[in-house]
Amino acid sequence: MDGREIIGLFIAREERAVSEAQQACGAYLKKIALNILGDERDAEECVLDALHAAWNSIPPAEPDDLFAYLSRLTRNRALNLYAASRAQKRGSGGACVPLSELGEIASSSEDPVDSVQAEELKAAINGFLSGLPREKRNIFVSRYWYFDEIKDIAKRTGRTENNIAVMLSRLRGKLKKYLNERGFII
Repeated sequence: MDGREIIGLFIAREERAVSEAQQACGAYLKKIALNILGDERDAEECVLDALHAAWNSIPPAEPDDLFAYLSRLTRNRALNLYAASRAQKRGSGGACVPLSELGEIASSSEDPVDSVQAEELKAAINGFLSGLPREKRNIFVSRYWYFDEIKDIAKRTGRTENNIAVMLSRLRGKLKKYLNERGFII
């Protein structure tokens, strides 16, 4: 069953929508959560939470791409769980590596006054990504959106880990320059 059909099940409020979504996307959603959390049970919990959130949000939401929608829900839940676990263990855990790599370029603020700037930054980053060749964009998104390990990206692309690490470092540098040219202070 494809994503549009599963979205149709959600909209029709058919309970099998959740099991169909889990069957279609569950393994990859779990990988996203596992990349962030590093814990199998927490990752499974994030996937179940994301599926529950989808059940509660579709309708009124009608996503165009079920996988992208569920990926975002899973990623956000995993990041929230990660932040909560680190808040409980102040100073006892390391930072999530992909976030710390990008932290050099852009960090988030919890001040709602900055929401307009956040939207402008989001648009600028999307502009940067759309200007990249497909392979580089996919590698960047794999690392910084899906939190894939460098070794997994290297294996999937047929490149060496060193090549991927260097490419990501250069892309971060180009992103920083791109944002600076557009008036963002980094």
